[in-house]
Amino acid sequence: MIRRFQAVLFFILLAASVVMGVVLWQLRERAHQRLLAGENSAPTSAPLVTPAEQATLMVANDADNSLLSQVQSLPLPQDRGARARLVLGKLLDLYAAPDSAHPVPGGASSIAQVFLLAAPAVERPRDPLGPAKPTVPATASLSGPQLAVVNLTGAFVASHPSGLATETLTVLSICATLHANLPRVTQVRFLVDGVQRPTLAGHADLTRTYLASQTAPTEGIHP
Repeated sequence: MIRRFQAVLFFILLAASVVMGVVLWQLRERAHQRLLAGENSAPTSAPLVTPAEQATLMVANDADNSLLSQVQSLPLPQDRGARARLVLGKLLDLYAAPDSAHPVPGGASSIAQVFLLAAPAVERPRDPLGPAKPTVPATASLSGPQLAVVNLTGAFVASHPSGLATETLTVLSICATLHANLPRVTQVRFLVDGVQRPTLAGHADLTRTYLASQTAPTEGIHP
């Protein structure tokens, strides 16, 4: 015979089970509605993919101290600064490869930023490889000649092999690659972690302004 308190306990447990079932059903419905809302808010079309374009890399070769052009198919963005950074990143990826003709560690992550500014007029030096002296401040317009400011990372500079020839090849290949893909870039300056450094690895001058048009040969250059 079932005692009174056992019957009361049974009905209490039964009521709790019913309440829990209702709560779980409501939670399930809410989760289902959120899932449907997420599906409805998802884009109906695939994201745009940047089309590949031909980019010209001026690749350094330590065997004969030359720069040779190499055409690559790259997904280049429309923004000119981002385009310059991507192209230079690919150039440094080639240098970081195991079979590189100009071995320099670091790769694409060695290019922190590339800024494009209106280029100041310069007094052309007697020596083509001598420093270019600015004579007129840059204006706000970017429709004319441009100055590219390449911000390298400190890690790249710290690990770059020391030597006049290898440092010069790295600098000139960066300048030439910029000019080959962005012809309006006529001058190039370098920063390291946002500040000016005297040299790349003890030899190549990073305080000067490089005339990019003089470092972009059609066949090759021997610095």
